[in-house]
Amino acid sequence: MNRDDIIIKKAIIHILDSSVGMPVLSDRELDCGPDLYDFFKVHLEKITESDDLKKCCFNEDSEILDELRQFEAEQFISTSQKLAAFLYGIMNSNIAIPAADLAVLLFRYDEQDYMGLLKMNYKSSYTHLTVSDLGENSNNIIKQKALLPSEGQKLSEAALICLSGDFDIMLLERKYEVNGVKTNYLSELYLKCHGQLSQKARLNIVTKAVDQINQKYFDEENVQRTMETKKVLYDAFEEDGSLNVEEVKTKLFSENEDMARDFEEKIEKYHMADDVIRPVNKQTIRKFERQFIKTDTGIEISIPMDQYDNQDVVEFITNADGSISVLIKNISHMTSK
Repeated sequence: MNRDDIIIKKAIIHILDSSVGMPVLSDRELDCGPDLYDFFKVHLEKITESDDLKKCCFNEDSEILDELRQFEAEQFISTSQKLAAFLYGIMNSNIAIPAADLAVLLFRYDEQDYMGLLKMNYKSSYTHLTVSDLGENSNNIIKQKALLPSEGQKLSEAALICLSGDFDIMLLERKYEVNGVKTNYLSELYLKCHGQLSQKARLNIVTKAVDQINQKYFDEENVQRTMETKKVLYDAFEEDGSLNVEEVKTKLFSENEDMARDFEEKIEKYHMADDVIRPVNKQTIRKFERQFIKTDTGIEISIPMDQYDNQDVVEFITNADGSISVLIKNISHMTSK
């Protein structure tokens, strides 16, 4: 979502601090000025730009779905209170879930109305406090334990729900301990929804599968294989902006049936054999942009991927004794950092 195209119609904030023993629910909407509108719009944009975002659908037994099916704009405050109280009940029963303020937004984007549930987990920081006593000022530093995330920080938990059609959900969530088990409580207990893996999760599954196969069939010290693998993944993103799982198998494992079969088995567990992974955030694929090499002598080398196979710039030489030399060529200027 582009922040400039987001229209926020209504907003309210509820305090969900389990240490208080009860939720502090607001009976009035926020009086949003330009700064607060911008604050929420920036967070909405960041949420939709995250590759941790999952597209989900409600289960039919979802209490949240029932509330939203009956929702009218005139009921915004009461509906938001019900949504917040239900979430607080889950949080209060599971102390590992962090305290937060829940910002509930009714907004419009691309001719669709959405309900935004932004769980703004508290941050701790320090600020000054001035106390006047007998005409003297005493300045001190105190710790604030309930600060909200700034515009520059990314929220880790949020749901943006389309209020038409099938009530599709865009979800950011984190696992926290519930009854001793790490659980996606937002999707499993609160929203009661199901959906696809996020782009980042799918990419991690593919790269982990590739790494495991390389470790099984190649010597751990086979740096050349690791670098070639990374180059294949980088080229896919550079050329197409996406990663085709079938093409990864073909380019990396087509010459060895056992490796190809192992890759298929690992990917099939997640039903991803025909997937095309399309990250939207540049940060997600940044790790593929450089080759990082560390030698047994402690020397570290970082090579931009677009220079990696340019032999006019860098060359890897296998010596007669099996050792490897790295020749860096045509340097016209160097700096020290």
